[in-house]
Amino acid sequence: MDTIELDPRLRHASNFLGRSSKMLIDGKMVGAASGKTFEVLYNPATGAVIANVPEGDKADVDLAVAAARRAFDNGVWAKVSPSEKGRMLWRLADLIERDLEELAELESIDNGKPYAVARVADLPLAVDMFRYMGGWATKISGRTIPWSLPGRFLSYTVKEPVGVVGQIIPWNFPLLMAA
Repeated sequence: MDTIELDPRLRHASNFLGRSSKMLIDGKMVGAASGKTFEVLYNPATGAVIANVPEGDKADVDLAVAAARRAFDNGVWAKVSPSEKGRMLWRLADLIERDLEELAELESIDNGKPYAVARVADLPLAVDMFRYMGGWATKISGRTIPWSLPGRFLSYTVKEPVGVVGQIIPWNFPLLMAA
């Protein structure tokens, strides 16, 4: 691995860089099923490597989707009340806010954007998004719609989660896209 030369202002990120990276699948931190990894670059201009990360492929996606489906249908998450889900999202926003400096440094290093942009845009917007969505957890419900027909007829709607979703996200706002 090449020596990493960080901007001296990016002092928090050095605690994270160089660690062994894994994927979170089914509640466990795992490597790729194939055992393959790939290098993540610190800066496209310098090519300095910051880490090797698992090279997830179809087998890993299948494992992750199956685990997510089990968790969605039968797991603990399915039993969590909307209020508690909202509190969890708010707590995540609080943790991001607490570690904002380190996360802004990592976001800057990860996608090559200026630290100042990550610090004032990416991270605060992610915090806001988690808080906003956390507030919706108790407000999504169905509706009763009266019909304009002779007689008394009502239509009932039910809001149901979409379920397991896979995303391929743009490179320029990875944290915000996850939020």
